Amino acid sequence: MALEEKLAGWTGPSSSTEQDKQERTERMIREAIKEHAAFDSCDLRIYAKGSYANNTNVKTDSDVDIAVQCRDVMYWEEAKTGIHTPSPYQGIWTPAKLRSELRNALLNKFPGQVDTSGSTAFRIHSGSARVDADVVPCFNYRYYFAGGGHRDGAKVFKKDGSNLINYPDQQLTNGRDKNNRTSQYYKKTVRIMKRVENAMVHDGMHREVPSFFVECLVYHCPDDIFLRSTWEGTVRGVISHIFHGLEGAEPEDSSKRWLEVSECKYLFQPGQAWTRADGRAFAKAAWNYLGLTS
Repeated sequence: MALEEKLAGWTGPSSSTEQDKQERTERMIREAIKEHAAFDSCDLRIYAKGSYANNTNVKTDSDVDIAVQCRDVMYWEEAKTGIHTPSPYQGIWTPAKLRSELRNALLNKFPGQVDTSGSTAFRIHSGSARVDADVVPCFNYRYYFAGGGHRDGAKVFKKDGSNLINYPDQQLTNGRDKNNRTSQYYKKTVRIMKRVENAMVHDGMHREVPSFFVECLVYHCPDDIFLRSTWEGTVRGVISHIFHGLEGAEPEDSSKRWLEVSECKYLFQPGQAWTRADGRAFAKAAWNYLGLTS
């Protein structure tokens, strides 16, 4: 099969059967939470996030990521002390309480199928009519800027008490905007690169690379690359941009640092599961795997 034909075949989303399973999985998780009496008085926002929500997942990575966000509590930070002085929260919804009740809700709905050992998410194993799912408890979060205004996100607490901040709404919006600017070619290209990664892992040509990392690498490529006349030209441009753009150390100039799709967090920073070298290695492996030449 010619490369152009192969790449064109890798642009589509997961099959309708997989999509039906994803939707059923999400629906059952929502039912589990609705049926759990302890949540009757809790203001929860339940939403899909990640590749499933962004429509960039492929069959091999067809898991569903669901956030269960408690809106009764607002965690916050400020760029300058004194910008925000709220009243202290007096309610029952602590990180431990939210995690415990979510655990009980999922165990009741999916007996024998929930892995609670993870540091952050509850893993629900797939069945004949469902896909795997990760369910993450989190809280409202707001960051106040020194010059006024704020940015909303989600604060996730791990079992060990550490935490992280995510910006799923911004990720969803930015992905859609870039897809619209590139005549719907951005998300198709993301799926190609994820399938390239899956194929390389399957064939023993490269180690597994996180799906989210691949999406962020592709997102950073200039819009005009996605508008080239052939898929080979687009993929060539994407891989080349990633490889050459990540050469050297992380820039000291913050304006030159690569961002996650949300554009709220730097892609490379301490504690991340990947490095600039990992991005370059992935690009080099993909170039060679596809048989591209200079």
